[in-house]
Amino acid sequence: QIVAMIEHSEQMKSAAESKAANLADKLVPYTFAGSLLSLILTRNVTRALSVLMVDFSCALKLAMPLAVLSAMREAGREHITVKGGKFLETIARADTIVFDKTGTLTRACPKVVRIIPFSGHRETEMLRLAACLEEHFPHPVARAVVNAARERGLEHRERHAAVEYIVAHGIASSIEGRRAIIGSAHFVFEDEGAQLESNIKERIESQTQGLSPLYLAVDGTVVGVLGIEDPLKPGVREAIADLHALGVKHVVMLTGDSERTAERIAREAGVDEFKAELLPEDKYAYVEQIKCEGRHVAMVGDGVNDSPALGLADVGLAMGGGSDIAKEVADIILTDTDLAAIVRLRRMSQGLIDRLTSSYSKVMLTNSALLALGITGTITPQASSLLHNGSTIAYSLSNAKAYLR
Repeated sequence: QIVAMIEHSEQMKSAAESKAANLADKLVPYTFAGSLLSLILTRNVTRALSVLMVDFSCALKLAMPLAVLSAMREAGREHITVKGGKFLETIARADTIVFDKTGTLTRACPKVVRIIPFSGHRETEMLRLAACLEEHFPHPVARAVVNAARERGLEHRERHAAVEYIVAHGIASSIEGRRAIIGSAHFVFEDEGAQLESNIKERIESQTQGLSPLYLAVDGTVVGVLGIEDPLKPGVREAIADLHALGVKHVVMLTGDSERTAERIAREAGVDEFKAELLPEDKYAYVEQIKCEGRHVAMVGDGVNDSPALGLADVGLAMGGGSDIAKEVADIILTDTDLAAIVRLRRMSQGLIDRLTSSYSKVMLTNSALLALGITGTITPQASSLLHNGSTIAYSLSNAKAYLR
């Protein structure tokens, strides 16, 4: 897989890199033509050889790729895997960054901090049942439920039939002939039609203030609610402020969580906009919409639910602790779950663009000057060759320097 990824990355060259290589190829005939023309006009073989010693291909095809490879190598040292040079260019150009919430802006280790049982059921009974269903699903919230049961020493032997996982909704199964479901309010009430008295809903809202509620229902009746605490990661607000300072105009948070929870997280994180209670297709549609508006979009996520949007965005970034599907679809993988890595990546990619632009200008100017000096006979073929190759090595060494100091 590593070899395949490296081979694939060679095909994912940046636009500037490809432009330089194509231009270098196109200029080769002109170099030969210039040498021949110089020979015809001056009858001086030395001048013709001086022109022939100058080749734009050397610097353009060596110095430019070295700048990109240096950036990719440095990204690797920062625990960032970039699948191709063009994605560095894209992240530098992005004006909108879209974040998933759970595991991306919030910690990847949420906790069950409240259990609200109904209809005479006990807390331990509700938690055991929830863990029995959730143990089959590797989502952070599911792990939180299973861990909570383990911490209380609750055994949850499998008493259910096959588990049905409904992406971005919840889990359904049958326990002793009774349909058991656990998931979001949208899944439990709208999709499954579970019932709950309005006065109890008010009680749930008051007791799960600032928490993400997970509803558990059996045979169409809600029997318990688990309050999940999913706090913001340290440094998120600072990272988003840094991204704004680096030219990102719009930072958006997308989540399948409730509107109330999403609003709290969005306010704490300092994002410009948020969308709540979204399905994977809703996230995809949102990214599609803002791309149609002409925005350059970077999407950051970690779950199966984020994969469609990650693939659609101009550049997709997956958190290293996320699902294998998200990492496969994404163009860049962040091993470090700290969002400061995205800030470093943005700085590095902007530095790469500046370096490529500067290198392009220097190479064209230097070699054009050497051609002029060769045609006029100011320099010898030996001097022309030395200056041409010396400048190529100098620019290549310069482009191999570190971006982040």
